[in-house]
Amino acid sequence: MRFNHLPTVLAVSLALTGCAIGPDYARPTLDTPAAFKQMQGWTQAAPADALARGEWWKLYEDADLNSLVERLNVSNQNLAASEAQYRQARALVRGARAAFYPKLSGSTGVSRGSQGADEGVIKTYDLGLNAAWELDVWGKLRRSLESSKAGFEASAADLAAVKLSLQSELVQNYLQLRVMDEQQRLLDATVSAYERSLKLTENQYNAGIVPKSDVTQALTQLRSTQAQAVDLKWQRAQLEHAIAVLIGVPPSELTIASRSELPALPQVPGAVPSQLLERRPDIAAAERRVMAANAEIGVAKAAWYPDLTISASGGYRGSSFADWIELPNRVWSLGPQLALTLFDGGTRSAELERTEAAYDQTVAQYRQSVLDSFREVENYLVQLSVMAQEADIQQQALDASRESLRLVENQYRAGTVDYNSVVNVQATALSNERTALNLLGSRLTASVQLIAALGGGWDVAQLGTQSQ
Repeated sequence: MRFNHLPTVLAVSLALTGCAIGPDYARPTLDTPAAFKQMQGWTQAAPADALARGEWWKLYEDADLNSLVERLNVSNQNLAASEAQYRQARALVRGARAAFYPKLSGSTGVSRGSQGADEGVIKTYDLGLNAAWELDVWGKLRRSLESSKAGFEASAADLAAVKLSLQSELVQNYLQLRVMDEQQRLLDATVSAYERSLKLTENQYNAGIVPKSDVTQALTQLRSTQAQAVDLKWQRAQLEHAIAVLIGVPPSELTIASRSELPALPQVPGAVPSQLLERRPDIAAAERRVMAANAEIGVAKAAWYPDLTISASGGYRGSSFADWIELPNRVWSLGPQLALTLFDGGTRSAELERTEAAYDQTVAQYRQSVLDSFREVENYLVQLSVMAQEADIQQQALDASRESLRLVENQYRAGTVDYNSVVNVQATALSNERTALNLLGSRLTASVQLIAALGGGWDVAQLGTQSQ
């Protein structure tokens, strides 16, 4: 190609760079319900506009919990690994963007050689500077950059999803630990009451008022409850160890002191399904992977078209070091190059087929992620709604069992009932107390799971404020 045609070639090439081979991205269509089925019956929540977006754990009004979550955000190793993966994706974007710029390289060297028996050995000195620029005529580089950007955004969403999952796990463990502390206080108080009951029964036996069997029943009741109290200790220790690992320290370095207050059961702002698609990081990550897969189709299609590269080189070449870098020894070249694969045995068509199948796979995965998210929210909504009703009924049962225990203990002291009646009522009362605490623990856990299913933190002014 003659040198004076080069400007024309460049002009045509630059004009062609406005197009990009392959389909432009469009979000996959979804059948989204207008509202969650289980939102019926939920009432307006108290405003929470002061709550910073993302700090959803502060709804539980627990300073120790806030401190632990902050430590997790800084020191959790799984989170650190995800953050490193995010930085890798960011570097890939920089690498894809660098492909748009010319590449420069330089070289220098000396060589010895011969072209024939009579020529002898010739020493050659070389100094050169080379430049190459691949014009993105068919959009291959742009599609590659588009794919890298989408992958980077998916990694950012993955990082947010991992962070939310770890925060949710820590908050659930902490809330269960606090419920277990309350269980421990309940059993310790019950043991003290049973010890007093045993002492009373022994005094009555020594006075000849009650039979020996009353004493053995009281002792059995006491020892059984003491065993339950001891059993809680290893369960609490495991929760404490799990929290330690989540905040990035050995279990031996973390001790969470027991406390008499339980965290508050929060009112959780609701969301409509369309908002869920925008707020959940796992859904965002799945959708970005669809975008990346779509761009890869364009990269595969561009492989069918020729690559246009503008290259230039210049330097000096001579046989004498003394006059090596002089004008007569200067060499240079400049010109475009078209490269097209004429036959590859089906490699390009196979790659195109692979990218199209990969796109279909990511679309299916995205749609499945959305369906799973709807299911999770519906599950936790109905769980909290039913548990609220259950808690009201359980409180009535608890009040009745406490009153029944008071009456039977008074009757036993008056000698109108035997001790077997006392034991039965005591067992029922303790069972109702523990059931009420377990139910509270389940409600606290379900509230955390619902918050995570809704995407974590929120801006109440944007989402509305429906809650239980």
